[in-house]
Amino acid sequence: MASNSYDVLIIGAGIAGSALAHALSTITSKSRETPLRIALLERSLSEPDRIVGELLQPAGVAALERLGMQSCLENIDAVPVRGYCVAHGGQLVHIPYPDGRQGRSFHHGRFIMALRDHAKRAAGVDVIEATVSELIECELTKRVIGVRAARPKSEKEPFYASLVVVADGCFSNFRSFVMGSAGRESSTRSYFAGAILKDAKLPMSEHGTVALVRGQGPVLLYQISEHDTRMLVDVKHPLPSDLKGHILRNVVPQLPSSLHVAIHDALDNDRLRRMPNSFLPPVEQGGRHTKEGAILLGDAWNMRHPLTGGGMTVALNDVVLLSQMLCGVDNFENWERISEVLHRWHWARKPLSSTINILSVALYDLFGADGEALAVLQTGCFKYFERGGDCVRGPVSLLSGIAPSPSLLAYHFFSVAFYAIWVLFTHPRPLSDAAQDKPVFVAPRIYEYPRLCVKSLKVSCFMGTVLDCMCRVWTTIVDGNTMVVMRQ
Repeated sequence: MASNSYDVLIIGAGIAGSALAHALSTITSKSRETPLRIALLERSLSEPDRIVGELLQPAGVAALERLGMQSCLENIDAVPVRGYCVAHGGQLVHIPYPDGRQGRSFHHGRFIMALRDHAKRAAGVDVIEATVSELIECELTKRVIGVRAARPKSEKEPFYASLVVVADGCFSNFRSFVMGSAGRESSTRSYFAGAILKDAKLPMSEHGTVALVRGQGPVLLYQISEHDTRMLVDVKHPLPSDLKGHILRNVVPQLPSSLHVAIHDALDNDRLRRMPNSFLPPVEQGGRHTKEGAILLGDAWNMRHPLTGGGMTVALNDVVLLSQMLCGVDNFENWERISEVLHRWHWARKPLSSTINILSVALYDLFGADGEALAVLQTGCFKYFERGGDCVRGPVSLLSGIAPSPSLLAYHFFSVAFYAIWVLFTHPRPLSDAAQDKPVFVAPRIYEYPRLCVKSLKVSCFMGTVLDCMCRVWTTIVDGNTMVVMRQ
């Protein structure tokens, strides 16, 4: 029994779990002479194969460096990411990361294996292949005191710990048990259909490509190794019965022509995989809100639309903050002390997590919606980026996690909205005339202003809907427990 007793037990050796195991192994305090004993349990230690979690923003790279795990990006054929290229209506706009900052893109499984290898080498960490079936509660206090898990070809056995961390991902088996009545339901608005393109040539090398597709969700493309490029197609819920045919008919013709051959080859030779794009607001843990002795981490607790590529950045930043705060806890069985840490952690993470979470909702509503108002806003957003300067630096700093500021997000949100209306009234647009060999661009005439006023009103209504959605997201992020009380 003693061999299965630990200070901390972590369920899930993914991004968050592996990083936390390594981070906790470095904790020292005046009252602790030896490293913490940590068990990292994972159902399968073979290399995972997923279509998401393949682009790490610059702020995520910085968090990895703060954890002392930057070497995990080496020897996995990772590709530097220097910014984004947005494709819209046959035009491109360059959105570089500021100050020469870089992200990294890679095969998800290779990065996970590097993180696990780092955790295996950490002092006091046991990485164990075992499937966790249930959390063990104390019969008297109802506190979580461990888990019951089965190693390969073995019977279930108990593992005990002073603190249990659940980091088993977006399909968490224990989320509702830990959160209880304080929990929130995740929502899924779309799916990513993913494939790997071989030796594809992107519009801009070492840049992620975001293609805006009329009537459909956005398409993301980024190189994940020397010869492989990931393509993610956003498909709205419910999924069409013929997913491959849907992509070929409605999406591929609107993508850059240089990618068509590689896409057709990938869809012919590779299976098309899909993942739900879910949103789950973080609710404060600890105290009487959640199950004593257990905490949630990573996608098991907080999810956002992966359009912004911010999931791993939020998770790694969470690990940095949580591990630093746990340094001051000498006894992990002291739930009151742990609850104080969880309260401080909940608010310390908000600048970054709330910015990326809200941005994911706003961008998806802008890039994934359909209609007349959308066309105006997408054009306005594209031309806003074309202005360069702060019109690019500000938004990409938010997206990359470099500038974790909800107020800066609100500023650029309204700036894009007002600029889109300005563009509607002032910028030349193509004149539809079959007699012309080449398109003729003309500015709106005065007699068109009444119709444009009606259109701008629709844009304002659409932005109001998006703003209302953002406010509701912000409310749940600021204090999910208040929402739970109101619902009850």
